[in-house]
Amino acid sequence: MGTYKVKVDRDTCTGCELCSTEAEKTFEMDDEGIAVVVNPEGDDPDTIRAAAESCPADSIILHDAETGEKVWPED
Repeated sequence: MGTYKVKVDRDTCTGCELCSTEAEKTFEMDDEGIAVVVNPEGDDPDTIRAAAESCPADSIILHDAETGEKVWPED
């Protein structure tokens, strides 16, 4: 797997901070306590995927940067 296009669904993010703990170079929490992507390539792809999978609300959406195929959350 190459790199990801990374998006956070602000409407569903619960602010649990698991993503910013797991992939601290990719995600941080904003002033509203919602996760934001600060660098989509800040962490290696496996770490970013683990952070996305740790989100209890599935608010982190990953697409393969080359193909555009959605890889997380799985449908």
